Amino acid sequence: MSLSLPDIVGLFETKGHAQYDGEPVTQLEHALQSAHLAEQEGADSALIAASLLHDLGHLLHDFGGTPTQQGLDDLHQYRCLPFLRALFGPATLEPIRLHVDAKRFLCAREPGYLEALSPDSQRSLQLQGGVFDSAQASAFEALPYAKDAVRLRRWDDTAKCADAKTPGLAHYVRHLEAALKPTAIAA
Repeated sequence: MSLSLPDIVGLFETKGHAQYDGEPVTQLEHALQSAHLAEQEGADSALIAASLLHDLGHLLHDFGGTPTQQGLDDLHQYRCLPFLRALFGPATLEPIRLHVDAKRFLCAREPGYLEALSPDSQRSLQLQGGVFDSAQASAFEALPYAKDAVRLRRWDDTAKCADAKTPGLAHYVRHLEAALKPTAIAA
C-alpha cells in the first residue's frame, strides 16, 4: 500500500501528537524540528522531506508505549519505505533507510557521540545491532547517500527540544511536493 501526500499529512495529524518514545517531544514536534534543522542548514527538498519523514515508521505500527523498553526494535527505518516508494526517489528514501546505521557509524567514528545519545537512543542502539566495527563503518561510509544519512542523523539527535518553535506541517508540504518523483507528480 502506498501513501499519498494527504495520507501522510493525515497520519501526522492523527498520530503525530503521540509522545516520541522516551523524549520530551511528540512525534510531530520531532519531525518538524528535524525538517526545520535541515532547512536551516540549506538542505535540498529531498533531504528536508527525508528529515520530516525519517521516523514515520513509528506511526505505522501498534506496538504502543516505548518499544525499546519491551526489548523490541520496531525497524521504523524500513517500515515506512513501502508506503513512500511510489512517491519519493532515493535522495529521500535512502537517508531514511540509513539513518539508524548512521547512528551506529557515528558511535564508531566520533568520540563522545555514544555518550551524548539520549537514554532511549542508547537503548535502541543495542537492539539495532550496536556500534559498527571498523569494517562495517567503512562499508557504510562507502554507500551512496551515507553523508546525507549522517546529516539527517545529527538533526534527528538534536530535534528533541521541548517547546522549540518551528513552522507548521503545512510549511513542509512544499518540500514533500518538490521531492516527489516525476511519476508521482503525473499520477
